[in-house]
Amino acid sequence: MSDILDMAHDMAKDLHEVGAMDDITMRVMDRICVPEKPSFTPARIKKIRAKSRMSQPVFAQFLNVGATTVAQWEQGKKSPGGSSARLLDVIDRKGIEAII
Repeated sequence: MSDILDMAHDMAKDLHEVGAMDDITMRVMDRICVPEKPSFTPARIKKIRAKSRMSQPVFAQFLNVGATTVAQWEQGKKSPGGSSARLLDVIDRKGIEAII
């Protein structure tokens, strides 16, 4: 579904740039097409890392966080936020190869 939303958003941007779509409609398209902030359980984070076949320290390097941070996510002591959550979402959907 995200590929379809990406294409729709690109088309909307093009229409907006040439004046065929007004600012209000473009803001609505932005809201529709931007995905919700993903949430991750400790088990889901561990599954994503395991699917990537990486240790916690190596996985942490790819996410640009400390190894203890990944351990704390997997233990439920902390939750990923911001760019870490987005990267985890991309890795979950497209594999670690998407960020290499």
